[in-house]
Amino acid sequence: MGRYETVKLRNLGIVAHGGAGKTSLCEAVLFDTGMVDRLGRVDDGTSTMDFEPEEIKRRISITSSLDHCEWKGHSVHIVDTPGYGNFIADTRACMRTLDCAVVILSAISGVKVQTEEVWQWANEFEIPRIAFVNKMDRERANFFRAIDDMEKSLGARGVAVQIPLGAEADFAGVIDLVRMKAYRYGADLSGTFQEAEIPGEYLAEAKRLRELMVETVAEAYDALTEKFLDAGELSEAEILDGLRVGTIRNTFTPVLCGSAVMNIGVAQLLDAVCDYLPSPLDRTKAVGIDPGTEQVIERAPLESEPFSALVFKTTSDPYTGKITIFRVYSGVLNSDSTVYNPSKGVQERIGQIYELEGKKQHPIKQAVAGDIVAVSKLKETVTGDTLCDEAKPILYEPAQPLQPVISYAIEPKTKNDEDKIHSALHRMIEEEPTLESHRDTQTKEFIISGMGQVHLEVIVEKMKRKFGVEVLLKTPKVPYLETIRGSAKVQGKYKKQSGGRGQYGDCWIELAPMPRGEGYLFEDKIVGGVIPRQYIPAVDKGIQDAAKEGFLAGNQVVDFKVALLDGSFHTVDSSEMAFKVAGSMAFKKAMELCKPVLLEPIVNMKITVPDENMGDVIGDLNSRRGKVVGVEPKANSQIIRTVVPMAEVLTYSNDLRSMTSDRGLFSSEFSHYEEVPSHLAQKIINEALAQKGNNHKSA
Repeated sequence: MGRYETVKLRNLGIVAHGGAGKTSLCEAVLFDTGMVDRLGRVDDGTSTMDFEPEEIKRRISITSSLDHCEWKGHSVHIVDTPGYGNFIADTRACMRTLDCAVVILSAISGVKVQTEEVWQWANEFEIPRIAFVNKMDRERANFFRAIDDMEKSLGARGVAVQIPLGAEADFAGVIDLVRMKAYRYGADLSGTFQEAEIPGEYLAEAKRLRELMVETVAEAYDALTEKFLDAGELSEAEILDGLRVGTIRNTFTPVLCGSAVMNIGVAQLLDAVCDYLPSPLDRTKAVGIDPGTEQVIERAPLESEPFSALVFKTTSDPYTGKITIFRVYSGVLNSDSTVYNPSKGVQERIGQIYELEGKKQHPIKQAVAGDIVAVSKLKETVTGDTLCDEAKPILYEPAQPLQPVISYAIEPKTKNDEDKIHSALHRMIEEEPTLESHRDTQTKEFIISGMGQVHLEVIVEKMKRKFGVEVLLKTPKVPYLETIRGSAKVQGKYKKQSGGRGQYGDCWIELAPMPRGEGYLFEDKIVGGVIPRQYIPAVDKGIQDAAKEGFLAGNQVVDFKVALLDGSFHTVDSSEMAFKVAGSMAFKKAMELCKPVLLEPIVNMKITVPDENMGDVIGDLNSRRGKVVGVEPKANSQIIRTVVPMAEVLTYSNDLRSMTSDRGLFSSEFSHYEEVPSHLAQKIINEALAQKGNNHKSA
């Protein structure tokens, strides 16, 4: 038996858009439950949950952090998630393993696009949730406007179970519509409150809203509906039961209110977490596949079931090494045991098991179904892997990671940095599954891709801090290509005599275009042995090598075919090298005659923007040579689908953020290559030639 029965566990995510107050709420929860002895603050860098130097510097959550607390006989695992678009991918990975969530709504700004996104993920993973209207102490705070915004933007059915006692500077507590009591807080941030009768000026409104709440709650299940229709009222116990059932079934979303920084309403929120939100036992069984048969199998959240867990986060530290964080779905895990990783087909040795407390680690002897724990120094396991009992294997599907939206070239500052860069990036990718890296074969640059410019800047800072690797971020070169529109027959003849054995290779080729995307084709049409068989592959190789360097701007030439028609050889002076040079000479000569053109990559983009920004965004896309191919309406926003040249959107993440006040989202993927308009092509060619000249001078 674990330290808590599974029915008393709550695996809780705190989710919302950036700046809504998630970390401040977590700090108040930890303080009120006695986990910390002072109320941490994001603004002064004393937060328990935002402890990375990059988070303290920017005063935002960059990575999800975990802690736990105890409240009225329950154990609550808390996951404080990022809300800014650059870092929200980490939130998705965490939500895959959560049982419930508190969605924070701002009493000032309502629902932003990142809140819409996490709400959709909660729907996808079928996570029951309650809403907490935060910042009720701030100017222009409006509780009911936030609920209306939630219903319009999220398609949610909100049911107020509290109303605020006062507002803005006079906000002093909450009125509980279930128990019909007022809870008045002091201004000392202690989280202590006094229970009182509802003040007379609030009583009529509280009664009206309570009636609406009871009507909604009565719909939670049939027996409760019948009881309400017969009696016209429900008892307090029945209301609480209806709120729990309706919340777990996602029939409606209870809405509470408070102020995280003032520590008002947090105790009542914790009560609601324990009363309304599900334990692991209230959730459906975990579904996976048998890695051997690929049959669907299930695991109940019981200690009697075989052990199984899903890794949802990895952190890396140069001192403690790799820390692997996972959710136990079934069974029991003991320290100093061996488990199986079916994702990799390997065994892993489990040493000490830890509960995470912000940046601290608290050792425990055992983890049971429902627990979220961490272990260190697993050799093969990464984010998204399953751990299980080897005798009863199961493979869980992780959350699909978001696709990167922006790419930069990275350049090591020194030779020493260049030697260490691959190892550092490998470690960072273990932490950040949305981070991608590759070397562009055309531009020869090392490219990293992420969720935004700030995301990549943070990656660079972490590489320096954790692994001592310094790199510079640069806008990447566009991988242009070249092709031809005409045909030509030419001779390539290489003859060199310098005493002794010379060099001789002679070939006639016909260069012609191929359909877009068809690549390269070499046709051997030699008859009568005018070129010996052993030299024909050398001609082909010379042409392919020359095609890599291009003709117009030094880019790879694509979509062409070469027919080797004729030639001659010398019995002494001919060699593979001579025919390779002859092939290269013939190709370059033919390119001049074949109407060469420059090709640029075109990307498909899906852009989600608020209604009021659609005109600006479409106008901006038109100025970037984009073609809008469709617009789909969505609640309070529009989805724009467009095709646009890659060269025009290299820094689009920053531009869209500016145009939409950080409320726009986009994704992009490579589509195809198109011919560059002639007036732009000449400029690109001139720049490439100038760069080439500078490189020669510096060499």
